[in-house]
Amino acid sequence: MVVEEQSLENGGSVHVVKGESNFRNVVCGPVRWLKMLSSELHWSFVFGVVSLYGINQGLGGSLGRVATEYYMKDVQKVQPSESQALTAITKIPWIIKPLWGILTDVLPIFGFHRRPYFILAGVLGVVSLLFISLHSNLHLYLALFWMTISSAAMAIADVTIDACTAYNSIKHPSLASDMQSLCSLSSSIGALLGFFMSGILVHLVGSKGVFGLLTFPFALVSVVGIVFSEPHVPGFSYKQVNQKFTDAGKAMWRTMKCSDVWRPSLYMYISLTLGLNIHEGLFYWFTDSKDGPLFAQETVGFILSIGSIGSILAATLYQLVLKDHPFRGLCLWTQLLFALSGMLDLILVLRLNLKFGLPDYLFIVVDEIVSQMIGRLKWMPLLVLTSKLCPHGIEGTFFALLMSIDNAGLMTSSWLGGIMLHVLKVTRTEFGNLWLAVLVRNVMRLLPLCFLFLVPKGDQNTFKLPDEIMGEDSDEEKDEKEGTRNLELASLVHSVDRR
Repeated sequence: MVVEEQSLENGGSVHVVKGESNFRNVVCGPVRWLKMLSSELHWSFVFGVVSLYGINQGLGGSLGRVATEYYMKDVQKVQPSESQALTAITKIPWIIKPLWGILTDVLPIFGFHRRPYFILAGVLGVVSLLFISLHSNLHLYLALFWMTISSAAMAIADVTIDACTAYNSIKHPSLASDMQSLCSLSSSIGALLGFFMSGILVHLVGSKGVFGLLTFPFALVSVVGIVFSEPHVPGFSYKQVNQKFTDAGKAMWRTMKCSDVWRPSLYMYISLTLGLNIHEGLFYWFTDSKDGPLFAQETVGFILSIGSIGSILAATLYQLVLKDHPFRGLCLWTQLLFALSGMLDLILVLRLNLKFGLPDYLFIVVDEIVSQMIGRLKWMPLLVLTSKLCPHGIEGTFFALLMSIDNAGLMTSSWLGGIMLHVLKVTRTEFGNLWLAVLVRNVMRLLPLCFLFLVPKGDQNTFKLPDEIMGEDSDEEKDEKEGTRNLELASLVHSVDRR
């Protein structure tokens, strides 16, 4: 992960060597490495990164994902198509993430830009999850409301720690790669542990009990806000806020009108939308269908944790082989592989694996690893392209805007997938047409190939926006902003992975 994310933006051998050095530091001397970062950047920043990326988003995000699936299935007892559509609504706060970013940048509270937002996010998360876990008979739409509030809390905390890492990358450019390593490792380790424990905890305390446990990671976010070291800004004129919002909006609109920006942005939205998400239908089949594998909760969590190996393999393959290939060619082959990898689900649903003598458990582990690897390979060049579409001066906000467009694509994909499950009458007890839903999804994954003309032909190292869009900076400013964007890229990778 460390090497991959460094190469996304820079692609040069110098950065690869630096990334490898960081990795050796983490493996050989993690305590010494953390002490160095704490002394250079202040211990509260390191504590904040580990708490938010590792515990709240990594551990808490993976636990929350599995708990939500079982909560909708076993507690609310909704149909797969309903669960698919309703849980997508909880991602709306991530679609408006640029709004949270602008707020933390231009609207200080009591003279602080970051600390109050950490505290607010923690309080919102604790309150929302307590309502879900303690209410014995919570109405479905109230549960959805509180889930959306907890998602907003995580989005606010995420964009705030993004801003902190960006600020520190400018102030300490020599430590930018180390901060990338810290963000990446915290998130990856937290997610692995979370998925591994998720099934066990759901089995022991139930999905509502897991929601109760998730109040502790959010409480930790508030603790970060209390101890975080940040300079006080006295005498702020709130009359400036409206003008700053207006200026940011005009700059983003001016950039989006450029064909070099909106064309690839449109492709990314189409690519994500047409890859119909029918995960809930498959999840219900995995766990409820008498004709399916009938996996226990512990098994589901373990399979999801093992699937993370696919992401690691994809990162290694991308770094060693694919990082210098042109965007369009890479999108072509990864999209084809993405469609083909979906056939593994079809084999499993039709029970063909049993005819070949392959047990369900072994086959689905392989399926999960392959799907995660191909999905990551498909996403990585798009992520690199997104980072290169950001003009100077509004990199952070515009990157968040582009990622919001992508998140909108993911949400649309979930809604369309839910509609298809409903039309094909895939329910809690009827899975006769699930194979057809899988087949239609796989065919739909081929349709983005018709829109490849929207993707630039340039390779990942030389592509850039026109100078009139990018603006001109001094060499020193370019170095600083490159470091800033690297950190934003690293943190936004984890935001997307959670979805």
